[in-house]
Amino acid sequence: MRNSDVEIAGLTVYLGFGEFADEPRIHRILVDHAIRGIRIQVLLRLFLALFVLLTVCLDPPDHAAVFSVVTAVLYAAWCVAGAVVARSHQSWMVRYSWIALPIDLLLLTILAVVAGMSNEVSWTTDALIAGFALVPMIAAISLQPRLCAMVVASTVVVYAVANILARDSNGEPWSIIVLRILVVAALAVGAVLLSQLQRSRVTTIGSLAAERARLLDATMEIEERERRDLADNLHDGALQYVLAARQELATLRGSADPVTLDRVDGALRDSARLLRSTLSELHPAVLEQAGLAVALTDLASSYGSRAGAPSISVDTAAWPTELRTTADSLLFAAARELLTNVVKHADAETAEVTAEFVDGVARLVVVDDGVGLSNEVEELMRRRQAAGHIGLASRRVRIEGVGGTFSLENRPSGGTAVVVEVPAREV
Repeated sequence: MRNSDVEIAGLTVYLGFGEFADEPRIHRILVDHAIRGIRIQVLLRLFLALFVLLTVCLDPPDHAAVFSVVTAVLYAAWCVAGAVVARSHQSWMVRYSWIALPIDLLLLTILAVVAGMSNEVSWTTDALIAGFALVPMIAAISLQPRLCAMVVASTVVVYAVANILARDSNGEPWSIIVLRILVVAALAVGAVLLSQLQRSRVTTIGSLAAERARLLDATMEIEERERRDLADNLHDGALQYVLAARQELATLRGSADPVTLDRVDGALRDSARLLRSTLSELHPAVLEQAGLAVALTDLASSYGSRAGAPSISVDTAAWPTELRTTADSLLFAAARELLTNVVKHADAETAEVTAEFVDGVARLVVVDDGVGLSNEVEELMRRRQAAGHIGLASRRVRIEGVGGTFSLENRPSGGTAVVVEVPAREV
Protein backbone atom coordinates (compact mmCIF):
# COMPACT_ATOMS: atom_id res chain seq x y z
CA MET A 1 0.00 0.00 0.00
CA ARG A 2 1.34 3.41 -0.97
CA ASN A 3 1.85 6.17 1.61
CA SER A 4 -0.98 8.18 0.05
CA ASP A 5 -3.35 5.23 0.48
CA VAL A 6 -2.35 4.86 4.13
CA GLU A 7 -2.87 8.59 4.68
CA ILE A 8 -6.32 8.54 3.07
CA ALA A 9 -7.30 5.52 5.18
CA GLY A 10 -6.20 7.41 8.30
CA LEU A 11 -8.26 10.45 7.29
CA THR A 12 -11.33 8.25 6.85
CA VAL A 13 -11.01 6.96 10.41
CA TYR A 14 -10.32 10.49 11.69
CA LEU A 15 -13.55 11.74 10.11
CA GLY A 16 -15.43 9.08 12.05
CA PHE A 17 -16.34 6.77 9.19
CA GLY A 18 -15.11 3.66 10.98
CA GLU A 19 -17.80 1.53 9.34
CA PHE A 20 -15.84 1.82 6.09
CA ALA A 21 -12.47 0.88 7.61
CA ASP A 22 -12.49 -2.42 5.68
CA GLU A 23 -13.47 -0.75 2.40
CA PRO A 24 -10.27 0.94 1.15
CA ARG A 25 -11.85 1.60 -2.25
CA ILE A 26 -14.39 3.91 -0.57
CA HIS A 27 -11.90 5.94 1.46
CA ARG A 28 -11.03 8.33 -1.36
CA ILE A 29 -14.72 9.08 -2.01
CA LEU A 30 -15.27 10.08 1.62
CA VAL A 31 -12.11 12.17 1.82
CA ASP A 32 -12.99 13.92 -1.47
CA HIS A 33 -16.33 15.00 0.02
CA ALA A 34 -14.57 16.34 3.10
CA ILE A 35 -12.14 18.31 0.92
CA ARG A 36 -14.99 19.82 -1.09
CA GLY A 37 -16.60 20.97 2.16
CA ILE A 38 -13.35 22.59 3.24
CA ARG A 39 -13.16 24.50 -0.04
CA ILE A 40 -16.64 25.91 0.59
CA GLN A 41 -15.60 26.86 4.12
CA VAL A 42 -12.56 28.67 2.76
CA LEU A 43 -14.73 30.61 0.32
CA LEU A 44 -17.21 31.66 3.03
CA ARG A 45 -14.35 32.61 5.33
CA LEU A 46 -12.90 34.88 2.65
CA PHE A 47 -16.29 36.61 2.40
CA LEU A 48 -16.30 37.00 6.19
CA ALA A 49 -12.81 38.51 6.13
CA LEU A 50 -13.86 40.97 3.41
CA PHE A 51 -16.97 41.90 5.39
CA VAL A 52 -14.98 42.55 8.58
CA LEU A 53 -12.33 44.56 6.75
CA LEU A 54 -14.89 46.76 4.99
CA THR A 55 -16.79 47.28 8.24
CA VAL A 56 -13.85 48.60 10.25
CA CYS A 57 -12.57 50.68 7.31
CA LEU A 58 -15.84 52.25 6.16
CA ASP A 59 -17.28 52.74 9.64
CA PRO A 60 -14.32 52.64 12.07
CA PRO A 61 -15.13 52.56 15.78
CA ASP A 62 -14.42 55.65 17.89
CA HIS A 63 -12.42 53.51 20.29
CA ALA A 64 -9.23 51.67 19.14
CA ALA A 65 -9.82 52.25 15.46
CA VAL A 66 -6.20 51.48 14.52
CA PHE A 67 -6.28 48.25 16.52
CA SER A 68 -9.50 47.20 14.81
CA VAL A 69 -8.13 47.84 11.31
CA VAL A 70 -4.87 46.01 12.03
CA THR A 71 -6.77 43.07 13.49
CA ALA A 72 -9.05 42.92 10.46
CA VAL A 73 -6.05 43.01 8.09
CA LEU A 74 -4.33 40.22 10.00
CA TYR A 75 -7.50 38.15 9.90
CA ALA A 76 -7.81 38.69 6.14
CA ALA A 77 -4.19 37.58 5.73
CA TRP A 78 -4.94 34.50 7.85
CA CYS A 79 -7.92 33.62 5.61
CA VAL A 80 -5.89 34.04 2.42
CA ALA A 81 -3.11 31.87 3.87
CA GLY A 82 -5.72 29.26 4.76
CA ALA A 83 -6.96 29.27 1.18
CA VAL A 84 -3.42 28.67 -0.09
CA VAL A 85 -2.84 25.84 2.40
CA ALA A 86 -6.19 24.27 1.48
CA ARG A 87 -5.02 23.95 -2.13
CA SER A 88 -1.55 22.58 -1.46
CA HIS A 89 -2.04 20.55 1.75
CA GLN A 90 -5.50 19.07 1.50
CA SER A 91 -4.86 16.15 3.86
CA TRP A 92 -3.58 18.51 6.53
CA MET A 93 -6.67 20.69 6.15
CA VAL A 94 -8.99 17.71 6.64
CA ARG A 95 -7.43 17.10 10.05
CA TYR A 96 -6.97 20.66 11.27
CA SER A 97 -9.48 22.89 9.47
CA TRP A 98 -11.61 22.95 12.64
CA ILE A 99 -8.99 25.23 14.24
CA ALA A 100 -10.16 28.08 12.01
CA LEU A 101 -13.71 28.06 13.43
CA PRO A 102 -12.74 29.17 16.98
CA ILE A 103 -10.46 31.80 15.42
CA ASP A 104 -13.38 33.18 13.38
CA LEU A 105 -15.48 33.41 16.52
CA LEU A 106 -12.66 34.92 18.58
CA LEU A 107 -11.94 37.59 15.95
CA LEU A 108 -15.55 38.72 15.76
CA THR A 109 -15.80 38.74 19.55
CA ILE A 110 -12.70 40.89 20.02
CA LEU A 111 -13.71 43.45 17.41
CA ALA A 112 -17.30 43.62 18.66
CA VAL A 113 -16.18 44.10 22.28
CA VAL A 114 -13.60 46.73 21.36
CA ALA A 115 -16.12 48.63 19.23
CA GLY A 116 -18.72 48.37 21.97
CA MET A 117 -16.40 50.06 24.50
CA SER A 118 -16.94 53.40 22.76
CA ASN A 119 -18.84 55.97 24.81
CA GLU A 120 -20.18 57.56 21.62
CA VAL A 121 -22.95 56.29 19.44
CA SER A 122 -21.36 53.74 17.10
CA TRP A 123 -22.84 51.42 14.52
CA THR A 124 -19.61 49.44 14.07
CA THR A 125 -20.63 46.80 16.56
CA ASP A 126 -24.05 46.48 14.94
CA ALA A 127 -22.41 45.79 11.61
CA LEU A 128 -19.85 43.37 13.06
CA ILE A 129 -22.34 41.23 14.94
CA ALA A 130 -24.17 40.63 11.65
CA GLY A 131 -21.08 38.64 10.66
CA PHE A 132 -21.84 36.11 13.40
CA ALA A 133 -24.53 34.68 11.13
CA LEU A 134 -21.81 33.41 8.78
CA VAL A 135 -20.10 31.33 11.48
CA PRO A 136 -22.91 28.74 11.76
CA MET A 137 -22.98 28.49 7.96
CA ILE A 138 -19.25 27.76 7.88
CA ALA A 139 -19.57 25.20 10.68
CA ALA A 140 -22.58 23.51 9.03
CA ILE A 141 -20.45 22.32 6.10
CA SER A 142 -18.33 20.26 8.45
CA LEU A 143 -18.80 16.48 8.41
CA GLN A 144 -18.47 16.49 12.20
CA PRO A 145 -21.81 17.46 13.80
CA ARG A 146 -20.40 17.46 17.35
CA LEU A 147 -17.76 20.01 16.44
CA CYS A 148 -20.41 22.05 14.65
CA ALA A 149 -22.64 21.97 17.75
CA MET A 150 -19.85 23.23 20.01
CA VAL A 151 -18.96 26.07 17.64
CA VAL A 152 -22.52 27.27 17.03
CA ALA A 153 -23.40 27.07 20.75
CA SER A 154 -20.42 29.29 21.50
CA THR A 155 -21.49 31.58 18.65
CA VAL A 156 -24.94 32.09 20.16
CA VAL A 157 -23.47 32.90 23.58
CA VAL A 158 -20.89 35.33 22.18
CA TYR A 159 -23.49 36.90 19.90
CA ALA A 160 -25.74 37.53 22.87
CA VAL A 161 -22.88 39.11 24.86
CA ALA A 162 -21.87 41.28 21.89
CA ASN A 163 -25.44 42.53 21.47
CA ILE A 164 -25.68 43.40 25.18
CA LEU A 165 -22.40 45.34 25.01
CA ALA A 166 -23.49 47.12 21.83
CA ARG A 167 -26.71 48.27 23.49
CA ASP A 168 -24.78 50.91 25.51
CA SER A 169 -23.60 52.61 22.31
CA ASN A 170 -26.72 52.34 20.11
CA GLY A 171 -29.53 52.25 22.67
CA GLU A 172 -31.50 49.39 21.12
CA PRO A 173 -34.48 48.04 23.11
CA TRP A 174 -34.15 44.67 24.80
CA SER A 175 -36.94 43.18 22.71
CA ILE A 176 -34.97 43.74 19.49
CA ILE A 177 -31.85 42.18 21.02
CA VAL A 178 -33.77 39.11 22.18
CA LEU A 179 -35.37 38.65 18.78
CA ARG A 180 -32.02 38.85 17.01
CA ILE A 181 -30.51 36.33 19.41
CA LEU A 182 -33.41 33.98 18.69
CA VAL A 183 -32.75 34.28 14.95
CA VAL A 184 -29.06 33.38 15.39
CA ALA A 185 -30.05 30.54 17.72
CA ALA A 186 -32.35 29.20 14.99
CA LEU A 187 -29.46 29.44 12.51
CA ALA A 188 -27.29 27.52 14.96
CA VAL A 189 -29.85 24.72 15.29
CA GLY A 190 -30.24 24.60 11.51
CA ALA A 191 -26.46 24.44 11.10
CA VAL A 192 -26.20 21.39 13.37
CA LEU A 193 -29.06 19.65 11.59
CA LEU A 194 -27.52 20.50 8.21
CA SER A 195 -24.19 19.07 9.34
CA GLN A 196 -25.94 15.85 10.40
CA LEU A 197 -27.75 15.71 7.05
CA GLN A 198 -24.49 16.25 5.19
CA ARG A 199 -22.83 13.44 7.12
CA SER A 200 -25.82 11.17 6.54
CA ARG A 201 -25.65 11.80 2.80
CA VAL A 202 -21.92 11.09 2.67
CA THR A 203 -22.46 7.90 4.65
CA THR A 204 -25.20 6.86 2.23
CA ILE A 205 -22.97 7.59 -0.75
CA GLY A 206 -20.19 5.55 0.84
CA SER A 207 -22.55 2.65 1.50
CA LEU A 208 -23.84 2.69 -2.08
CA ALA A 209 -20.31 2.90 -3.47
CA ALA A 210 -19.21 0.00 -1.26
CA GLU A 211 -22.21 -2.07 -2.36
CA ARG A 212 -21.51 -1.25 -6.00
CA ALA A 213 -17.89 -2.33 -5.58
CA ARG A 214 -18.96 -5.62 -3.99
CA LEU A 215 -21.51 -6.27 -6.74
CA LEU A 216 -18.91 -5.48 -9.38
CA ASP A 217 -16.46 -7.89 -7.74
CA ALA A 218 -19.12 -10.58 -7.75
CA THR A 219 -19.94 -9.85 -11.40
CA MET A 220 -16.32 -10.03 -12.43
CA GLU A 221 -15.85 -13.28 -10.50
CA ILE A 222 -18.89 -14.78 -12.21
CA GLU A 223 -17.62 -13.61 -15.60
CA GLU A 224 -14.17 -15.07 -14.96
CA ARG A 225 -15.65 -18.35 -13.70
CA GLU A 226 -17.84 -18.59 -16.80
CA ARG A 227 -14.83 -17.96 -19.01
CA ARG A 228 -12.87 -20.66 -17.18
CA ASP A 229 -15.72 -23.15 -17.41
CA LEU A 230 -16.21 -22.41 -21.11
CA ALA A 231 -12.49 -22.82 -21.73
CA ASP A 232 -12.49 -26.16 -19.91
CA ASN A 233 -15.51 -27.36 -21.87
CA LEU A 234 -13.94 -26.37 -25.18
CA HIS A 235 -10.65 -28.00 -24.23
CA ASP A 236 -12.24 -31.24 -23.04
CA GLY A 237 -14.93 -31.33 -25.75
CA ALA A 238 -14.65 -29.62 -29.12
CA LEU A 239 -10.85 -29.45 -29.23
CA GLN A 240 -10.46 -33.14 -28.37
CA TYR A 241 -12.93 -34.12 -31.10
CA VAL A 242 -11.01 -32.04 -33.65
CA LEU A 243 -7.70 -33.58 -32.63
CA ALA A 244 -9.25 -37.07 -32.72
CA ALA A 245 -10.62 -36.38 -36.21
CA ARG A 246 -7.16 -35.46 -37.44
CA GLN A 247 -5.82 -38.73 -36.07
CA GLU A 248 -8.57 -40.65 -37.87
CA LEU A 249 -7.67 -38.86 -41.08
CA ALA A 250 -4.09 -40.02 -40.72
CA THR A 251 -5.29 -43.64 -40.94
CA LEU A 252 -7.12 -42.94 -44.21
CA ARG A 253 -4.17 -41.48 -46.08
CA GLY A 254 -3.63 -44.53 -48.30
CA SER A 255 -7.29 -45.29 -49.09
CA ALA A 256 -8.85 -41.95 -49.99
CA ASP A 257 -8.34 -38.96 -52.27
CA PRO A 258 -5.20 -37.18 -50.95
CA VAL A 259 -6.41 -33.75 -52.12
CA THR A 260 -9.66 -34.08 -50.20
CA LEU A 261 -7.86 -35.39 -47.16
CA ASP A 262 -5.42 -32.49 -47.27
CA ARG A 263 -8.27 -30.02 -47.49
CA VAL A 264 -10.11 -31.61 -44.57
CA ASP A 265 -6.89 -31.85 -42.58
CA GLY A 266 -6.16 -28.16 -43.19
CA ALA A 267 -9.64 -27.20 -42.03
CA LEU A 268 -9.26 -29.27 -38.87
CA ARG A 269 -5.79 -27.83 -38.27
CA ASP A 270 -7.16 -24.29 -38.53
CA SER A 271 -10.05 -25.20 -36.25
CA ALA A 272 -7.66 -26.56 -33.65
CA ARG A 273 -5.55 -23.41 -33.87
CA LEU A 274 -8.60 -21.17 -33.48
CA LEU A 275 -9.84 -23.22 -30.54
CA ARG A 276 -6.47 -22.94 -28.81
CA SER A 277 -6.48 -19.21 -29.48
CA THR A 278 -9.98 -18.89 -28.00
CA LEU A 279 -8.93 -20.93 -24.96
CA SER A 280 -5.98 -18.62 -24.42
CA GLU A 281 -8.24 -15.57 -24.56
CA LEU A 282 -10.89 -17.03 -22.26
CA HIS A 283 -8.63 -18.39 -19.55
CA PRO A 284 -4.91 -17.85 -20.20
CA ALA A 285 -3.06 -20.57 -18.33
CA VAL A 286 0.09 -18.93 -19.64
CA LEU A 287 -0.66 -15.92 -17.39
CA GLU A 288 -0.24 -18.09 -14.31
CA GLN A 289 2.61 -20.15 -15.71
CA ALA A 290 4.73 -17.64 -17.64
CA GLY A 291 3.58 -14.22 -16.39
CA LEU A 292 1.92 -11.13 -17.83
CA ALA A 293 4.65 -10.31 -20.38
CA VAL A 294 4.29 -13.64 -22.18
CA ALA A 295 0.49 -13.64 -21.79
CA LEU A 296 0.22 -10.22 -23.46
CA THR A 297 2.43 -11.38 -26.32
CA ASP A 298 0.25 -14.45 -26.88
CA LEU A 299 -2.90 -12.33 -26.62
CA ALA A 300 -1.63 -9.87 -29.23
CA SER A 301 -0.65 -12.74 -31.52
CA SER A 302 -4.11 -14.26 -31.15
CA TYR A 303 -5.93 -11.03 -32.00
CA GLY A 304 -3.46 -10.09 -34.72
CA SER A 305 -4.05 -13.36 -36.56
CA ARG A 306 -7.74 -12.61 -37.10
CA ALA A 307 -8.96 -11.58 -40.54
CA GLY A 308 -8.87 -7.80 -40.95
CA ALA A 309 -7.13 -7.26 -37.61
CA PRO A 310 -4.43 -4.58 -37.29
CA SER A 311 -0.79 -5.36 -36.77
CA ILE A 312 -0.31 -5.54 -32.98
CA SER A 313 3.09 -5.11 -31.33
CA VAL A 314 3.93 -5.65 -27.67
CA ASP A 315 6.58 -3.85 -25.59
CA THR A 316 7.29 -5.47 -22.22
CA ALA A 317 10.88 -4.30 -21.78
CA ALA A 318 9.96 -2.67 -18.47
CA TRP A 319 8.08 -5.75 -17.28
CA PRO A 320 10.49 -8.63 -16.54
CA THR A 321 9.34 -12.08 -17.63
CA GLU A 322 9.75 -13.49 -14.11
CA LEU A 323 7.72 -10.67 -12.50
CA ARG A 324 4.38 -11.54 -10.88
CA THR A 325 2.19 -8.84 -9.32
CA THR A 326 -1.25 -8.53 -7.73
CA ALA A 327 -2.42 -6.60 -10.80
CA ASP A 328 -1.56 -9.20 -13.46
CA SER A 329 -5.06 -10.59 -14.00
CA LEU A 330 -6.63 -7.13 -13.88
CA LEU A 331 -4.26 -5.73 -16.51
CA PHE A 332 -4.65 -8.78 -18.72
CA ALA A 333 -8.45 -8.51 -18.62
CA ALA A 334 -8.18 -4.81 -19.46
CA ALA A 335 -5.81 -5.53 -22.37
CA ARG A 336 -8.18 -8.22 -23.67
CA GLU A 337 -11.15 -5.82 -23.58
CA LEU A 338 -9.17 -2.97 -25.16
CA LEU A 339 -7.84 -5.12 -27.99
CA THR A 340 -11.34 -6.44 -28.62
CA ASN A 341 -12.53 -2.87 -29.09
CA VAL A 342 -9.57 -2.04 -31.34
CA VAL A 343 -10.21 -5.04 -33.59
CA LYS A 344 -13.99 -4.54 -33.76
CA HIS A 345 -14.44 -0.77 -33.77
CA ALA A 346 -11.20 1.19 -34.29
CA ASP A 347 -10.63 0.40 -37.99
CA ALA A 348 -6.92 0.64 -37.19
CA GLU A 349 -3.90 -0.56 -39.14
CA THR A 350 -1.53 -0.81 -36.18
CA ALA A 351 -1.81 -1.07 -32.42
CA GLU A 352 0.76 -1.23 -29.65
CA VAL A 353 0.54 -2.67 -26.15
CA THR A 354 3.05 -1.57 -23.49
CA ALA A 355 3.38 -2.91 -19.93
CA GLU A 356 5.54 -1.35 -17.18
CA PHE A 357 6.04 -1.82 -13.47
CA VAL A 358 7.67 1.12 -11.70
CA ASP A 359 7.68 2.05 -7.98
CA GLY A 360 4.74 -0.13 -7.04
CA VAL A 361 2.56 0.97 -9.96
CA ALA A 362 1.61 -1.40 -12.78
CA ARG A 363 1.00 0.46 -16.02
CA LEU A 364 -0.67 -0.71 -19.23
CA VAL A 365 -0.81 1.44 -22.37
CA VAL A 366 -2.77 0.53 -25.50
CA VAL A 367 -2.59 2.86 -28.51
CA ASP A 368 -3.94 2.53 -32.04
CA ASP A 369 -4.09 4.61 -35.21
CA GLY A 370 -7.80 4.09 -35.85
CA VAL A 371 -10.77 6.43 -36.05
CA GLY A 372 -10.42 7.70 -32.49
CA LEU A 373 -13.05 8.21 -29.82
CA SER A 374 -15.89 10.56 -30.75
CA ASN A 375 -18.76 11.87 -28.69
CA GLU A 376 -21.02 9.41 -30.49
CA VAL A 377 -18.87 6.49 -29.36
CA GLU A 378 -18.89 7.79 -25.78
CA GLU A 379 -22.70 8.05 -25.91
CA LEU A 380 -22.90 4.50 -27.27
CA MET A 381 -20.74 3.24 -24.40
CA ARG A 382 -22.98 5.05 -21.92
CA ARG A 383 -26.09 3.47 -23.40
CA ARG A 384 -24.53 0.02 -23.42
CA GLN A 385 -23.55 0.39 -19.79
CA ALA A 386 -27.08 1.51 -18.91
CA ALA A 387 -28.44 -1.54 -20.72
CA GLY A 388 -26.30 -3.87 -18.62
CA HIS A 389 -23.35 -4.33 -21.00
CA ILE A 390 -20.28 -5.53 -19.13
CA GLY A 391 -17.28 -4.36 -21.09
CA LEU A 392 -14.96 -1.42 -21.14
CA ALA A 393 -17.08 0.56 -18.67
CA SER A 394 -16.96 -2.28 -16.12
CA ARG A 395 -13.19 -2.52 -16.50
CA ARG A 396 -12.88 1.19 -15.78
CA VAL A 397 -14.98 0.85 -12.62
CA ARG A 398 -13.02 -2.21 -11.49
CA ILE A 399 -9.68 -0.45 -12.00
CA GLU A 400 -10.80 2.72 -10.24
CA GLY A 401 -12.26 0.56 -7.48
CA VAL A 402 -8.80 -0.72 -6.50
CA GLY A 403 -7.37 2.79 -6.46
CA GLY A 404 -6.16 2.80 -10.06
CA THR A 405 -6.76 5.19 -12.94
CA PHE A 406 -8.18 4.65 -16.41
CA SER A 407 -7.69 7.42 -18.96
CA LEU A 408 -8.86 7.30 -22.57
CA GLU A 409 -8.27 10.08 -25.08
CA ASN A 410 -7.76 10.78 -28.75
CA ARG A 411 -4.20 11.01 -30.04
CA PRO A 412 -3.19 14.18 -31.93
CA SER A 413 -1.89 12.05 -34.81
CA GLY A 414 -5.09 10.00 -34.94
CA GLY A 415 -6.39 7.02 -33.06
CA THR A 416 -6.88 6.41 -29.37
CA ALA A 417 -4.56 6.08 -26.38
CA VAL A 418 -5.63 4.26 -23.21
CA VAL A 419 -3.49 4.36 -20.07
CA VAL A 420 -4.27 2.10 -17.12
CA GLU A 421 -2.37 2.48 -13.84
CA VAL A 422 -2.95 0.22 -10.85
CA PRO A 423 -1.14 0.14 -7.48
CA ALA A 424 0.37 -3.32 -7.13
CA ARG A 425 2.95 -5.33 -5.24
CA GLU A 426 5.16 -8.21 -6.27
CA VAL A 427 4.06 -11.72 -5.31
